[in-house]
Amino acid sequence: MESCLSTKNQDQNETYRKLSPAWFFMVMVGVIILPNLLTTLTKVGLELVNELPGVVVDVAEFAGDALGDLITGIGDLLDSDSSINSGEIAPLFTDEVAHWQDDIARWAQTYDLDPNLLATVMQIESCGHPTVSSVAGAQGLFQVMPFHFATNENPLDPNTNAMRGAGVLNECLRLAEGDVGLAMACYNGGPSVLYQEMSTWYDEPRRYYYWGTGIYADAQNNAQSSPRLDEWLNAGGARLCDLASAELGLN
Repeated sequence: MESCLSTKNQDQNETYRKLSPAWFFMVMVGVIILPNLLTTLTKVGLELVNELPGVVVDVAEFAGDALGDLITGIGDLLDSDSSINSGEIAPLFTDEVAHWQDDIARWAQTYDLDPNLLATVMQIESCGHPTVSSVAGAQGLFQVMPFHFATNENPLDPNTNAMRGAGVLNECLRLAEGDVGLAMACYNGGPSVLYQEMSTWYDEPRRYYYWGTGIYADAQNNAQSSPRLDEWLNAGGARLCDLASAELGLN
């Protein structure tokens, strides 16, 4: 059996050796000729179109314009997706928040959140101050309440604070059915605000909604500045940012 197989394999190998040069030659000829052939066919096709009545030419031109518009549209779409997937935040945020840009991009990807939304929440909550605490007890970059942390977690660790803050924000987005403004009000005032008329909200979640939706809308447009952010700074946010700047050594 082995002898027969060996003889058969030798015959096949010999056949392959005889045919290989021919196949190689045919492939090389195809590689050389095919581009020229396609170019020639294209030229002939264009000449035929030019010889046909004007209506055919108009159709061809229309098709060409439509194809060009389609390609341009796809390019614009890809550029838009690229900017979103890059994780970059809009240039309007203060320097203290921009200081955390790389971390915001990483957290946004990890927790499946829009980086501009995370940056907006950080802007209002702490202006990038990693160790600030509120009178109510909220702590860190995203001003997370203590009961959201495990007993062995450090609330002031930026990554831990971001993890817990992102968890709260994602839950608020779910409860608000994706409404970013309501989700930010929920983040500030708790889920109960979602089941109340906005006119009955306390001043704090109402202001938070106002600041947050305006800043976020400008950020989504990749604006260089935000009138709403300027309002927030003038309303007292600038003092928080001064503290953050000193803490981060940006002064």
